[in-house]
Amino acid sequence: MRQRWPILAVLGIFWTLASCGNEQGKAAVLWTGQPEFAVYGEYFNSMQDLHKVEVRYIDSPAQKLSQGDENPDIIVGNWLKSAAARTFFSPLDKLFTNETLNQDDFYPRLLALGKIENRQYLLPVSFNIPALVFVRDKGDLISNPFTIGLEEIKRLGMEYNQERGGVYSRIGFSPAWNDEFLFLTAKLFDSNFREASPLAWDSQALERAMVYNQTWIGEANTSFQQVDDFTFKYFYDPPAKLLLSGHILFIYMESAELFTMAQERRSALDFRWIEEDKTIPLNEDTVYYGISKRGKAKKAAEAFTRWFFTSETQMLLLESSRNMRMNESSFGIGGGFSALRSVTEQIFPRFYPSLVGHIPPEDYLAPPNVLPRNWPALKEKVILPYMHDRIRHNSREEISPLERRINDWTRLNRE
Repeated sequence: MRQRWPILAVLGIFWTLASCGNEQGKAAVLWTGQPEFAVYGEYFNSMQDLHKVEVRYIDSPAQKLSQGDENPDIIVGNWLKSAAARTFFSPLDKLFTNETLNQDDFYPRLLALGKIENRQYLLPVSFNIPALVFVRDKGDLISNPFTIGLEEIKRLGMEYNQERGGVYSRIGFSPAWNDEFLFLTAKLFDSNFREASPLAWDSQALERAMVYNQTWIGEANTSFQQVDDFTFKYFYDPPAKLLLSGHILFIYMESAELFTMAQERRSALDFRWIEEDKTIPLNEDTVYYGISKRGKAKKAAEAFTRWFFTSETQMLLLESSRNMRMNESSFGIGGGFSALRSVTEQIFPRFYPSLVGHIPPEDYLAPPNVLPRNWPALKEKVILPYMHDRIRHNSREEISPLERRINDWTRLNRE
């Protein structure tokens, strides 16, 4: 219950904000799939009387926009730059030209992704990145205090293995444990998934990534059968508990999962950001913010925008999250690191002390490509299962190709 009550409280705030906005008659309607914005809206409404914001939870704002039956004023969510969603937004350049906002406050590569035809239509809110997690006393094994690459993960995992008679009692790490890790390697190998009709990618780079993982498992863990036997024997416990028991050396997780882990467990752990060639790929669900060109409360929308994108406001929001214990179920700002550099680099360590000395290097952060609005389902139902199958077969000719899987799934899931 301790983990769930903040979310229940947030849902109650959504209802309260909707009522307040309707009574005032001045509310900017904000659609979002980020529950944290209910609290943000409440603070905005309580701090001034001139403007109000009415926050509505929409599971997929980008998809809802395309239906065209309602017109919000502000949209906060994922995949807002898809071809189906981008036409709904107003340019925000005037917020920079009149010095309401400062471009230098944002991570530049994230801000650039919000541009369409050289005009700023979307502002970045938050992002998450991949982490390799281990027991704190194993930190001396790793060569870099900030990051770790795939080859070092492989080598250290092999050295940690303990095997007798073909049976492993310890495995340092296996790519087969997590399909999301397979997808991470695909990104690091420049598979370059991007929106098309519906999706394009570099098939040769994807195949190299899958062969790399396949070879890794064969060299480090003998075979899939040994990995599966070990997994069946030990993975009834959560991976973090397996770390603490010593059965495994590393686990993979995104930053949001790491920093919402129970404090008593996280205090015994350390981490490195996973990189390759000085690149840390951001998760695809990076959150962006836009103002609708069809909205009817533009002054209120712009007022909320000016208020939200300041370090002072975001520090207040981090404090409120901690006081309400929302930080036990939601990380940072909007579920991730703030897109405002000073907030992530200077303020986050006050609320997440384990970030001291671990702030992600700015030059390494690589935003995702523009992806279709149905990306979550496409990834979960098609792409990850393909990778899961591919590494378990000797060649890609032995399984149904990714192109055919996408075509079949798209045909069966047309809106």
